Amino acid sequence: MSHDPSSSRTALRICPLCEATCGLTLTIEEGRVTGARGDRDDVFSKGFICPKGASIGGLDDDPDRLRAPLVRKDGVLTEASWAEAFDAIARALPAIAREHGPQAVGVVLGNPNVHTMAGALYPSALLAALGTRALFTASTLDQMPKHVSSGLLFGDPNTIPVPDLDHTDHLLMLGANPLESNGSLCTAPDFPGRLKALRRRGGSLTVVDPRRTRTARLADRHVAIRPGTDALLLAAMAHVLFEEKLTDPGALAEHVEGIDEVADAVRDFTPETVAPACDVDAATIRTLARELAAAPTAAVYGRIGSCTVEHGTLASWLVDVLNVLTGNLDRPGGALFPLSATARAPRPAAPGKGFALGRWASRVSGHPEAKGELPISALAEEIGTPGEGRIRALIVLAANPVLSAPDGDRLDAALAEGLDFMVSVDPYLNETSRHADVVLPPPPPSQSAHFDFAFNTLAVRNQVRYTRPALPLDEGGMDEAEILARLVLAASGMHGAEPDAVDAMIIDRAVGKAVADPLSPVHGRDPAGIRAALTGRTGTERRLDLMLRLGPYGEGFGADADGLSLERLLAHPHGIDLGPLAPRVPEVLTTRSGRVELLPAPIAADLPRLRRALDGRADPDALVLVGRRHLRSNNSWLHNVAALRGGSNVCTLQVHPEDAVRLGLTDGATATVTADGGALTVPVEVTDSVRTGVVSLPHGWGHDRPGTRMSVAADRPGVNVNQLLDGSRLDPLSGTAVLNGIPVSVAPTC
Repeated sequence: MSHDPSSSRTALRICPLCEATCGLTLTIEEGRVTGARGDRDDVFSKGFICPKGASIGGLDDDPDRLRAPLVRKDGVLTEASWAEAFDAIARALPAIAREHGPQAVGVVLGNPNVHTMAGALYPSALLAALGTRALFTASTLDQMPKHVSSGLLFGDPNTIPVPDLDHTDHLLMLGANPLESNGSLCTAPDFPGRLKALRRRGGSLTVVDPRRTRTARLADRHVAIRPGTDALLLAAMAHVLFEEKLTDPGALAEHVEGIDEVADAVRDFTPETVAPACDVDAATIRTLARELAAAPTAAVYGRIGSCTVEHGTLASWLVDVLNVLTGNLDRPGGALFPLSATARAPRPAAPGKGFALGRWASRVSGHPEAKGELPISALAEEIGTPGEGRIRALIVLAANPVLSAPDGDRLDAALAEGLDFMVSVDPYLNETSRHADVVLPPPPPSQSAHFDFAFNTLAVRNQVRYTRPALPLDEGGMDEAEILARLVLAASGMHGAEPDAVDAMIIDRAVGKAVADPLSPVHGRDPAGIRAALTGRTGTERRLDLMLRLGPYGEGFGADADGLSLERLLAHPHGIDLGPLAPRVPEVLTTRSGRVELLPAPIAADLPRLRRALDGRADPDALVLVGRRHLRSNNSWLHNVAALRGGSNVCTLQVHPEDAVRLGLTDGATATVTADGGALTVPVEVTDSVRTGVVSLPHGWGHDRPGTRMSVAADRPGVNVNQLLDGSRLDPLSGTAVLNGIPVSVAPTC
């Protein structure tokens, strides 16, 4: 494509702003993105677009976006050259690691990393170069319970089944609002359209949520559960399946162990016992179980509302227990395991290494690791508590934990006072990056290539798409892959080497491993010949080419002329459809037994804690807090895009009319909300979209701290809901912060 700045043209781009991964057609005029519409020829999204995707030009062109590095000089962040920035990193980070050990350097990964190629490809190399275990990510504010339950059940924390939305007859959804979020851990462009199609073909949708969300309003049945009790409801449903002899694992039975043990484990969770705690009557619980068992095909799907609660891992586990017990795991119309184009090629089923928790623990509070990560709620104490192993340097990649993690005030102070050095890779000077000694800004979306490594492993249909940059880099700009490669070199004592050296090293290792693997399509081949055959303009493209060729649909360097490669993918700019999801058990199982281990020991050990929750009958005057998502936002990312302001995208405290009357609250007035971590003053929105006993605040707001450069967000800052949390409430198995179902008190502001 021509990049003549005087021309007007279109260019394709996969949207990086949520998990739906929709294809976009960008309008380019005079070197700028002036419009975006859905790509009608995209093999996956077929023209669907949401307000975020339509506003990508505003994000691209945001005048507050950093265009050059910042380096702290005499206490002030000052624009600098790339050379100055990496020189400063190379002087500081290796010296801190040498003097205090590798654990003195922490790494924080934010949600946007899984939305970029570089964010997917380079953090593992950075962690290996640093040799640190001090890794904190947004996963422990979101989906870590699902990783943990999947790891324990199937052997790999990334082996996550997704609902077969396009073919199921019955969908039971808990804690999810895809009409606002566009879906999560279930990559499905036009999720709303898929749910409407489910109902048109005679299927049914049940939504369990304490709020009557847009998704709940679409459902055949809405169950307004008491927040935080999803695991109790699911355990009672499992009890009914056993009690009424409705279990039928079907073809999966020979690959599952522990069904009888699960029956014993849920014996105490009768609907009648559970009903007072979750505020769902016993008859409804029995109906939910019977409908699930009776449907020709069905899928249970739980998301953030059922993850970020005190029993998040148990709820995530029980989702798949119900899918197994009803024969809906790993069958069309149920919950299936996608097969990504960059996954390892299928191989004969065999036992694996399994999944272990708690291989190490955090220094201060002894929180066990999960999936190699420590709870981000523990980051402030790991910085601020004196002693050997204290985090003294921090690398923050596309994260804003001052807003996204509990007790941002404490973390804010720790970043300001407790660090010797901090690097932030971020396009904005935000509430977290303002503390950095060096800020490295990646280019805007239009100037970046895009491939969805993570989300293709969660897609409701197997497909593969890749888009090259729609525009060249700004003069003086640096590609995100080069930024992260240079960061790896600077942090590891190799400052000054060419950034391609990082990709070459990774390719060499991957090729060496492949040719030595008897099950690889290139076993015994000449490594030099394989490396020479790779195509692509950049190191990231060559790495993608290697993964595609060695993947389940790959050409294997000439073995299959119709197989995938980068060259073939580039010849299909709207993507390649790889077909519907299909059964993959036992091939996907890597547990030590080679079977689905339905009652893993860590889960069994945590069940007594759930039994104690049976005594949690709600005080009729008590209030609990839940979050909410907005279609025009994504956590704290997009509040600086003017086109996305307004509508429902506002920071208000939603209160049920009955509670408002009881508490003396009026619509539009302000209320003071108090919880473990402090108090907030916020405008009231009286609405029956929340059930009684529940109030709701959105996540990602609070843009009122000094020293940021986000003028649009600061104009309407909202309040940081996570400041109500002190970080002490965690799901013990996953280390995930409890963000929903938090006890609060609410009163009119004096």
